[in-house]
Parts: sequence; structure tokens; C-alpha cells
Amino acid sequence: MPQIAQLAEIYSSQIFWMLVVFGLIYFVIAKSMLPKIEATMDGRDKRVREDLVAASRARSDADEAEAGYRARLAEARAAAQKAAAEAKSAAAAEAETRVKAADAVSATKLADAEARLAVQRNEALATIEGVAAEAAQDIVQRLSGVAVARDRADAAVKAALAQQG
Repeated sequence: MPQIAQLAEIYSSQIFWMLVVFGLIYFVIAKSMLPKIEATMDGRDKRVREDLVAASRARSDADEAEAGYRARLAEARAAAQKAAAEAKSAAAAEAETRVKAADAVSATKLADAEARLAVQRNEALATIEGVAAEAAQDIVQRLSGVAVARDRADAAVKAALAQQG
């Protein structure tokens, strides 16, 4: 085969030109493309670092804002509890005042009712004494046939009621 016989003659020249072409490609890539790629990568790294710093700053700002929010929320909650306690105590005081006024009205009504009851009881007792005296006169008249004077019948009824009461 003639191609194999020529291999030794053209082998060295092909290797030479292959090394020259690869060397040129290497230098073209190293001198023109590699700096652009490195610049792009450095730019991305720089942007990532800046973004991380900005995110850290934003996070600390958010933490401060949250702390302020929580503090204001706690203050508002304390103010609401204080207002509720004041309203509760005011309502309790007002209720106590109303209860005292109602108690006074009830006590007045009770005293009036007791006074009316005492008057009615005294009237009833007077009526009962009169009825009892008349009944005693009538009973004595029917049983013994003797007429008893009204003043003696009244005195006997009073004495009997005094012994019971």
C-alpha cells in the first residue's frame, strides 16, 4: 500500500503544521477571548457580592423595621389594655353608683311600705279589739244573760291581748 509507505515522509510535516495551528488557536484564544471571559466572570462575581451586601443591608433594615413594628404594637396593646381597664373601672363605679341609688329608692319604698303596714296593723288591731269586745259582750249576754258594759268588755279584751303579745 502506497499510503503507508508515504506515512513516514509526510508524518513529520503534518505534526509540525498541526502544532503551528494549535499554537495559533491557543494564542488567539488566550489573548483575545480569555480576557473577555475573565472580565465577564469578574463582573458577575462583583455583582453577586454587591447583591449579597445589598441583601444583607435590606435584611438588617427589615429586622429594624420589624423591631420597631413590634415595639409600636406592644405600646398599642398596652394602651388598649390600659383604656380597657379604665373603662372597666369607670363602668364599675357607675354601676356601683346606680346600685346605691336603687338601694336608696328601695329603702325609701320599704320604709313607706312598713309605715303603711304599721298603720294598717294598728287599724286592724283597733278594729279587732272592737269586734272582740262586741263578741265578748254578746257571748256573755247569751251564756249568762247578764249585760256587760262596753268599757269593761274593752278592758277585758285589752288585758287578754296584752297577755298574748
